[in-house]
Amino acid sequence: MSTTTTQKPNFAEKLAKDFLVGGTSAVVAKTFTAPIERVKLIIQTQDANPKIISGEVPRYTGIGNAFRRVAAEQGIAAFWRGNVANCIRYFPTQALNLASKDQIKAALPKYNPKTEFWQFLGVNLFSGGLGGALTLSVVYPLDYARTRLASDVGTGKKTFNGIGDAILKTAKGPKGVLSLYQGFGVSVAGIVMYRGTQLGLNDTFKGLNPYDNEVTLRGLVSKWLIAQVSVIVSGYPSYPLDTVRRRLMMESEKPVDQRIYKGTVDCFKKIVREEGATALFKGAGANVIRSAGAALVLVLYGEAQAYMKAN
Repeated sequence: MSTTTTQKPNFAEKLAKDFLVGGTSAVVAKTFTAPIERVKLIIQTQDANPKIISGEVPRYTGIGNAFRRVAAEQGIAAFWRGNVANCIRYFPTQALNLASKDQIKAALPKYNPKTEFWQFLGVNLFSGGLGGALTLSVVYPLDYARTRLASDVGTGKKTFNGIGDAILKTAKGPKGVLSLYQGFGVSVAGIVMYRGTQLGLNDTFKGLNPYDNEVTLRGLVSKWLIAQVSVIVSGYPSYPLDTVRRRLMMESEKPVDQRIYKGTVDCFKKIVREEGATALFKGAGANVIRSAGAALVLVLYGEAQAYMKAN
């Protein structure tokens, strides 16, 4: 009498599946939210944008103004400017982030979300944060290129012609390849806070959701609402760090003596002193709208994982 055994997928196979599912989910969501994400980056970085500082391009006064002007000055397709680059960047970013988070969490102690809530939350926050930090170290140059492409404004000649051009020109700058990592330190702090909170809260609430296993409208809506709350809650505490890192990115190719900001601490001080503390949250309103895409990524990833396990 013969018996058949079902082999469990090995580590490499599971990691590859997580990478594919996480990356595909991210590409779908990022393409959907590309217009609002570009508007967010324009508003967030305009005070470090040479074209706006010089008066060549007028300041953007809000989300509606940015939408109208980008459409008028660069055309509707410009809202997706750099989206291919963003997908290339986001595929390994989100896929590595989600996959590594799950692998890290699998190696940590297991806790019951109902009887050991704080230990359960702590493990989820730690695994999400560490996964985010590891991922950032790999894809930071692509994140830099995406920021610079999206913040290129006005009707004149573009600073960079594409992701490759942005990376190569910046790498030829005064600090060489290290110029591509401008703002990396504050980015690590921000990503640990943001990703750790976002993925940690999402996994924690998932464990408490009575409809999590349902493939119904009620189940999908509950999962999306949980993901949306997780993304919004994690976004605000870390947003000032994101603003600082993107301001620093805007000067990566310049000689040090020509930069507005001499480092992370100097950037914080100057923004607060010259623009007020609320300036650290410029573009945060657009970011809340954009968060629908991040929430969609978490839901799509979870549903795809459930489907693969069932099949």
